[in-house]
Amino acid sequence: MEYRRLGNAGVQVSALSLGSWLTFGKQIGNDVAEKLMITAYDKGVNFFDNAEIYARGQSELIMGNILKKMGWDRSSYLVSSKVFFGTGGKLPNQFGLSRKHIIEGCHGALKRFQLDYIDLFYCHRPDKNTPIEETVRTMNDLISQGKIFYWGTSEWSAQEIMEAHMVAEKYGLIGPTMEQPQYNMFHRDRVEMEYDQIYKTVGLGTTIWSPLASGVLTGKYLDEFPEDTRLGIKGLEWLKERSLTEERLDKVRQLKNVADELGTSLPKLAIAWCAKNPRVSTVILGASKVHHLAETLESMEVVPLLNDEVNERIETILGNKPIRPQF
Repeated sequence: MEYRRLGNAGVQVSALSLGSWLTFGKQIGNDVAEKLMITAYDKGVNFFDNAEIYARGQSELIMGNILKKMGWDRSSYLVSSKVFFGTGGKLPNQFGLSRKHIIEGCHGALKRFQLDYIDLFYCHRPDKNTPIEETVRTMNDLISQGKIFYWGTSEWSAQEIMEAHMVAEKYGLIGPTMEQPQYNMFHRDRVEMEYDQIYKTVGLGTTIWSPLASGVLTGKYLDEFPEDTRLGIKGLEWLKERSLTEERLDKVRQLKNVADELGTSLPKLAIAWCAKNPRVSTVILGASKVHHLAETLESMEVVPLLNDEVNERIETILGNKPIRPQF
């Protein structure tokens, strides 16, 4: 396993990590979740991603029970949580980035994890109703108290991230270390272009999610719609409609041909493509089956195969390379 610094921070994350969205506490049983974590850890994964809203807190409970059962050295892994959506409550102060909800959210996650601290703590979305100073100061306080080690953002714009850093610099506080954006062959602009200056100015780390575009880049949707898949989950009809366009599926067919010629699989090619980007600190993998995770954990082996010729062929197929505006 390759390990990378999280932006300018000293902490190192495995280039591939394991996430629990839509799986732990929802799509899979606890026994499968345990097997997934063991498989990942044994392959060198040191970062496990979670959030308070995942399965309304159940995902963190399950992950915490597994960590306690395994008894792995606490210094050998990183755990994250995200605060904003709460665990499903809709009353005032049960969501958002107010000082009250951030602290209560942190305490709730620590209790569910059965841990003394959270390594990476994210603001899951920006909150227009809370002054950015309140959010930054609260995160700084949690770091000072040793309850979290690094804080970051998820799906924030470059402007919002820089605003947080400006406030942090003004008041002598700690700004966000990392951002968790969506990034894959079909979703590129934010990571490749919008954040470009932030990498240079504050050394932003990225823990990217959805490298397989909700499973579309596995190729499993090319023939007929399979049973027991993420896009078949009730309530995610919007994701299915957005993801399974004929244009995308045609590109997936062409990308599969590239993978076949390289002697690898389409999922490994798609993940390796993400990991090849030097701005990506870690690629968060999701899986509902152990053999699928075992396969994608081998994706780093494909990175050296992505030479200039192969990359150019992929770019031609995708036809979506971000273009920097000319002024």
